[in-house]
Amino acid sequence: MVTSTIEKILEVDHHIGCAASSNLAIRFGDTDYDHVAMSRPFGVAIMFAGYDETGPQLYHMDPSGTFLHFDAKAIGAGSEGAQQSLQEHYNKSMSLKEAIKTVLLILKQVMEETLKADNVEIATVTKDRLFHMFTKDEVEAEIQDLGEAEL
Repeated sequence: MVTSTIEKILEVDHHIGCAASSNLAIRFGDTDYDHVAMSRPFGVAIMFAGYDETGPQLYHMDPSGTFLHFDAKAIGAGSEGAQQSLQEHYNKSMSLKEAIKTVLLILKQVMEETLKADNVEIATVTKDRLFHMFTKDEVEAEIQDLGEAEL
């Protein structure tokens, strides 16, 4: 699988982005014949981020279809540790730049791989710029700005 072809963040509309984390590819590759086909549901967690007249919005939908509003939320591998760190370090008064730095530092802590532009995607939804998917160069610049910083 070519990692550069995997997209986990998509633009739904100019003011809405969507991020997904799933075990779908793993499940299709599961060749353990002890399992009955389709006996377990595909696990897909989705986050919708947007901006409306009341401000920024973030919703998480779990594999059961239940959705909840959050100020900050982590999904995917390492999400338990990342969510704990988000609860400790995120606050609503952060600037976008501070929030990006905080999230990257959290990813640096919870990811098994080294944090780099090839394995991290960044997207923002703001009142002024609406949906913006960071280029590889922009992601690399954000990672470089971290330097040796820690939470």
